[in-house]
Amino acid sequence: MADTLVSSSAALPRKGGRDIGFALGIVLILTILFLPIPAVLIDMGLALSIAVSVLILMVALWIQKPLDFSAFPTVLLIATMLRLSLNIATTRTILSHGSEGTTAAGYIIGGFSSFVMSGDFVIGLIVFVILVTVNFVVITKGATRIAEVGARFTLDSIPGKQMAIDADLSAGLIDEKVAQQRRRELEEESAFFGAMDGASKFVRGDAVAGLIITAVNIFGGILIGVTRHDMPLGQAADVFTKLSVGDGLVSQIPALIVSLAAGLLVSKGGTRGSAEQAVLGQLGTYPRALSVAALLMGVLAVLPGLPFLPFAILGGLMASVGRMIPVRLAQARAAEEEKAREAEAALRREAADSVKESLKTAEIELCLGKQLAVTLFASHGELAHRVARMRRKFAQQYGFVVPEIRLTDSLTIPPKSYQVLIHGTVAARQDLRIGDVLVITGDGRLPDVPGDEAREPAFGMKALWIPQAFAGELKRQGFDPVDNVSVILTHLSEVIRNSLPQLLSYRDMRMLLDRLEPEYKRLLDDICPAHLSYSGLQAVLKLLLAERVSIRNLHLILEAIAEIAPHVRRSEQVAEHVRMRIAPQICGDLADDGVLKVLRLGNRWDLAFHQSVKRDAKGDVVEFDMDPRQVEQFGADATKAVRERMDKGEHFVIVTAPEARPYVRLIIERLFATLPVLSHLEIARGVEIRSLGTIS
Repeated sequence: MADTLVSSSAALPRKGGRDIGFALGIVLILTILFLPIPAVLIDMGLALSIAVSVLILMVALWIQKPLDFSAFPTVLLIATMLRLSLNIATTRTILSHGSEGTTAAGYIIGGFSSFVMSGDFVIGLIVFVILVTVNFVVITKGATRIAEVGARFTLDSIPGKQMAIDADLSAGLIDEKVAQQRRRELEEESAFFGAMDGASKFVRGDAVAGLIITAVNIFGGILIGVTRHDMPLGQAADVFTKLSVGDGLVSQIPALIVSLAAGLLVSKGGTRGSAEQAVLGQLGTYPRALSVAALLMGVLAVLPGLPFLPFAILGGLMASVGRMIPVRLAQARAAEEEKAREAEAALRREAADSVKESLKTAEIELCLGKQLAVTLFASHGELAHRVARMRRKFAQQYGFVVPEIRLTDSLTIPPKSYQVLIHGTVAARQDLRIGDVLVITGDGRLPDVPGDEAREPAFGMKALWIPQAFAGELKRQGFDPVDNVSVILTHLSEVIRNSLPQLLSYRDMRMLLDRLEPEYKRLLDDICPAHLSYSGLQAVLKLLLAERVSIRNLHLILEAIAEIAPHVRRSEQVAEHVRMRIAPQICGDLADDGVLKVLRLGNRWDLAFHQSVKRDAKGDVVEFDMDPRQVEQFGADATKAVRERMDKGEHFVIVTAPEARPYVRLIIERLFATLPVLSHLEIARGVEIRSLGTIS
């Protein structure tokens, strides 16, 4: 604690001393405006002005973005005020002691008057006018315009940028700390460009003031020299013009440097990096441009009347740089790719070693035994292509994209077996015969080749494993041999169909909702969460998928939910209403060549289910109470009737009363998981129906 107090107390004087020193410097600049100072201090001040302007230019060259030099408007004001105060001090000295010679206002002004002007004030005057013209007309005018436009567009874009920050924060892409930092940068950016718009006027006014002060020095000095010091007119004009123009040059050169720094700063715009990176990096990115420029230099070098050497040197330099750039770009790309590969490998190693990675499970995983994996991974490209095609088919058929299917191998399962895992749980397993093909026979005729009896894994149909060598003979006999990859993918496809409700995650549902048209998004806002939570909406979609009802027409499903959601709360009731509203889709998917084949419940079972359904005072179904012996008897009757039609190859649905449909489905799905159960209200208008009989 004592150490902390000591360090804090030691830091305070340094900060206070720096503040006081800065304030004294500003006061000193203001003092120069009123008090005469000796020539030695004028030399120090002019040298300081030149050093500060060069420092400002170097900082402007090396900053990465304009906001890194956000203090530039303040620095510009101080530097301008320093030059103007020195101008007034030199004016006072020139007018007071100019008769003493060219060093009367200090050796810096005298040196400029003799070195830059070569002893001739006419040359100096012309150079001074040119510098003022370049500074005032070219650099300052352009920088002022850029600052004005930059300030205007920056202020206009603030609401949109603020909304973008709020949207990223709401979507969870950034946290509150990052959002605050971006808002602070946005405020600094608007304040900086607004200040730069006004600060550019300092440079413009400085150039005008330099012209006026120089003119005053010349004419006032000649007048004072002739009238007060009895100097001849020619001598007075020579001395005072040299001093005045030297003073103007000493002040205009730092002004020109600061104007260049301001122009570099405001013209940098949204380009990041130092000026060298922004300019040379972009100019040197196009080798063809350098090659064309080198060719033009070569043509100019050989033209008669033009010097050969300068154009030849420049052409050769551009040509060599143009040839080196592609090589360097290729090396840079290779280095970046290598760095990216190393980073990716490091991430994979870190993920493999992470305990959290072991907690993650794939939503769908096909795990192969070692021997089966060696055989099938040889054709990994074909397997991956067929898996991708299968996922695309599921998306078209059921209206959402099933998760990625991970292909793995394991030593813990038999070498010729495979497993299908859903969320890490084994949903199906099967043994394969490597080198054999599977022929599905059902109750039909058998092929005239040797084989072993088996069951087809996806649907449990009777089949034979037959050696691959007899595949040609099987085709000639009219059979369709199925290879191991097709067996696996068919089984995988059926497992996925049975697991559709588990695979529709909350994230998948939100992605489906985000793709809705704006009108249906407004409808969704009316439904959720006022009448139905998003989890309840997900439950309705899962209930539909559990019976293999496609949710591809999500807009129709939302319309149906909007009708019933204000009146009921249970997801099962909402799902039943949705099924009635999308009956044309359900019947169209189940119809065979436009004909819907149905198997009805007999009168006995219609009455039994009707009596087992208990209702409340409002007429809503609240309970299903059927004697277990009746349930067993219905299962036996249904199995007999369904098996009889299935053996004939019929594709059909079971039809029952609306209030009994969920309970009939509850019993039937345990006997025949893929057999649809519809209510009378789900038979769409205009659908051709063919009755196959009754369950009785």
